[in-house]
Amino acid sequence: MAAATLKKLGFADVANMTGGFTAWKDAGLPSVDHHAGFSGDSAPVSDRKWPTTRGEGQVGLDTTAVVLVMAAIVIWAAVSARLERADLTAPIVFTAYGAALAGLGLVNGPSSPETLKPLVEVTLVWVLFTDAARVRVPDLRDDAGRFVRLLGVGLPLTVLAGWGLASWLFPDLGVWLALLVAAALAPTDAALGVPVVTNPVVPSRIRRLITVESGLNDGIATPVVMLAIAGAASAAGFAGAEGPGKALVELAVGVAVGVAVGFIGGWLLRWTRRRGWAAEDFVGVAVLALALAAYASALTLHGNGFVAAFCGGLAFGAAAGPRGPSEVVFLEQASGLVSLLVWLGFGAIAVPMIIDRVSMSIVAYAVLSLTLVRMVPVALASIGAGLDRQTVLFVGWFGPRGLASLVFALLALEELGEAQMEEAVVIIALTVFLSVLAHGASAAPLASRYGAAASTREPEPSGSVPDVPIRGLPRRGGGRAAHNHDP
Repeated sequence: MAAATLKKLGFADVANMTGGFTAWKDAGLPSVDHHAGFSGDSAPVSDRKWPTTRGEGQVGLDTTAVVLVMAAIVIWAAVSARLERADLTAPIVFTAYGAALAGLGLVNGPSSPETLKPLVEVTLVWVLFTDAARVRVPDLRDDAGRFVRLLGVGLPLTVLAGWGLASWLFPDLGVWLALLVAAALAPTDAALGVPVVTNPVVPSRIRRLITVESGLNDGIATPVVMLAIAGAASAAGFAGAEGPGKALVELAVGVAVGVAVGFIGGWLLRWTRRRGWAAEDFVGVAVLALALAAYASALTLHGNGFVAAFCGGLAFGAAAGPRGPSEVVFLEQASGLVSLLVWLGFGAIAVPMIIDRVSMSIVAYAVLSLTLVRMVPVALASIGAGLDRQTVLFVGWFGPRGLASLVFALLALEELGEAQMEEAVVIIALTVFLSVLAHGASAAPLASRYGAAASTREPEPSGSVPDVPIRGLPRRGGGRAAHNHDP
């Protein structure tokens, strides 16, 4: 992006270096810090960036933009319920807002993505942990067969179908980047189809099926994404690239570390609650720290921190007992906040990239990814699951691509550099953008139509089942599950 902009401005001696500024520094080559920090900056406070920019390739965010972003979050909290009734979800609003800030020149997208790394990594860690922790295995036993079919059959088939389609439409991507695109776009995000999973006319078991699938498939896809990034880095000849073999070892270490940290943390909080030692107002902060501890511990032991966060959430949910889900509420709210910032960054950075680089083949892939690549595997996985045709089509369509896909793309961009990832990022970004629009607009009418049709059929055989909380949405009843007692 930076090199293309300089050429348009008339500069002739311009080069685009593989790996970006990070690779330059890792090679030990000289660099100059034009800003020595606040102590060495003589510019007036009102003219400074926030935080202070350190060089050409980094995000510029002035104080005016900070005020506008914070104001948007406060206003969204005040009117979100009313806007969502008008099918304006948080991803739609903040993507548009980010694009507007970029268009007005208040936010400068980075030519080197390393400045986004802390936000992206923290977001993925918290999202993976919360998605796993809020799904309690004992509550899913009645419909275990359907969950296994969607996650154990439908998800791998979706990755394979997307991989094959990407390899066919974009042969220049290579094997590993085609796999990365397919795996990054396989997870679903129920938060993009809020009316589907909150509308009581939709059978409760179908609502829970969609929500649980969304909560677990991003964690299951994470190892495939990490493996694809490692393979792409090795194939490109990056210095220090570890290759897929080492990545598999890191995944195994991440699983072990995550299970250990999550289980010990959940058991400890449950044990101290029984003795009245734990302060209820601080438990949520402890869970937030536990998610980061699982991630950091895995990195310390040369494991994969994201897999550790997901496995840590699963282990925490199993060990924390009945009050465990209520202790994740604070972490859900924190991850909801950083998720809004990711959607805003998506609008500011990815939307201009889509406008500049979109092609018919990319549009074709995005449309097929949202339809056949998702719906055919769901239909195959549902054979023998006792679901009628309307339900299979309904579940197949409501597989929105959202936050996890964006974070995977940003991680790959940071690891591989723009020169390698430009086309892949545009493919993922356009697919997510179309999903935000299509699933956001169709959720309410199709949910009402399907629910009305389902009510004329036989009632659910075992009655309704409790809903699983949705990422980024407040729990019904205010999260008072904290008053349950441990056995």
